[in-house]
Amino acid sequence: MALLFAGMAIFAQNINIESEVRMLALGDSYTIGESVQTSQRWPHQLMAALVELGREAEDPDYIATTGWTTTQLIQGIDMYLDRDKKYNLVSILIGVNNQYQGLDISSYEPELKKIINLALDVVHQDASRVFILSIPDYAFTPFGAGKSSISEELDAYNAINQRLASEYDIAYIDITPISRNGLKDPSLVAIDGLHPSADQYKQWIGKILPSLELRETTDP
Repeated sequence: MALLFAGMAIFAQNINIESEVRMLALGDSYTIGESVQTSQRWPHQLMAALVELGREAEDPDYIATTGWTTTQLIQGIDMYLDRDKKYNLVSILIGVNNQYQGLDISSYEPELKKIINLALDVVHQDASRVFILSIPDYAFTPFGAGKSSISEELDAYNAINQRLASEYDIAYIDITPISRNGLKDPSLVAIDGLHPSADQYKQWIGKILPSLELRETTDP
């Protein structure tokens, strides 16, 4: 029997959440929470929200480093993944550094596919336990200074990750519109003038929660 979270999802796939949640967060500075405290990172905030909903949730594990591209995340998973640990939830948020470093966008899709496949391996090919977040738009920060070229390039990256989420039947959380409030609402930007603040990450959680399907039984 499944207990559905109020405000059910508009996404093609929901995210299965068991009674005991063990999460692995894959990504870059947006996942590791550059310029915010550990408890303020969005994966930590998500686990705290699940505890409030009556789940048992450990602190998430991270394979994420500021500045990582898709290539580096693949290498990081190979180096740091604890294959003896049983995770039942994996998040993916990656690509901004491909754009920022001016890498050829043609490499993004095949490398993101590899990351998705690695994530699926972690959860025994259960697509309902993997989700992808869109890339925030740092044009809407003091650092980005409203440059439209940044937004246009990130839109191209997000078109790819959204399409792949659909192809793999993985939940897709579009948090980019939230990030685009950063110039008119400075509270959404961290003290470094570039990364999301704890308040912005909290709004991301508000986008994630409606996609959850809270199950009453634990996984095998």
